[in-house]
Amino acid sequence: MILYEYPCNERVRSLLRVEHLFDRLFFFAKGTDAHFHHISVATLFDLLDICDRTDLRGAVLQDLERQRNSLSALREHPGVDPRMLDSMLSEIQQATAELSAQGRIGQELRDNDWLASLRGRIAIPGGSSQVDMPSYFSWQIKPEEARASDLRKWIMPFMPLYKGLALILRLLRDSGDVVDLVAREGAYQEMLGGKLFQLLRVWVDAALNVFPEMSANKYVIWVRFAAQDQDLKPQAISTDVPFKLARCNV
Repeated sequence: MILYEYPCNERVRSLLRVEHLFDRLFFFAKGTDAHFHHISVATLFDLLDICDRTDLRGAVLQDLERQRNSLSALREHPGVDPRMLDSMLSEIQQATAELSAQGRIGQELRDNDWLASLRGRIAIPGGSSQVDMPSYFSWQIKPEEARASDLRKWIMPFMPLYKGLALILRLLRDSGDVVDLVAREGAYQEMLGGKLFQLLRVWVDAALNVFPEMSANKYVIWVRFAAQDQDLKPQAISTDVPFKLARCNV
């Protein structure tokens, strides 16, 4: 089954975008080739750009506090496992403490003159080539262990942000119950009557070679399945499509 997610507000959309960057960062940082590590460095600068443009740290801290308050209110509800609740609250507290203890995220990278110069070069198409920045080429031909050690050092300041963000999204994803549905003639619509969700998650069989196009507001959820033609252009389909749906909100 292939999973597709749709954010129902800009806050969740932003969190998913940053999560995507972290996933790419961690994947390529594990590689051994210098080309993999180049993508890791470029992705680090993408994260730094986002942190420069928005108060991502403050937004994550606010979300963690909101989650803590919501979970604390469940303590007296029947059927709530107090040990699991305390464990989750402790995890939130730890993530909050680590992120709160930080100053400006990635400041260590900004203070590194060589990285600051490289950041400007990478923003130029081809600007990080040997011709324009021989010192970067010199770093790229270092042994893999040396490059990996540098990457770990540069990634470390972003880890409190990642842990807080990952915890928020995990709680959100876990809040949705998965149901089996069928999109008749490729389309599914559900009236909500004013109920708001933050995230939709759709699973569809990979063998069907289709993907969902989703939208949602407080009145309706709309899922329409499409396939790609020979030019990869999306084309609506008219066959029934079985799928799984989770509506997430915390």
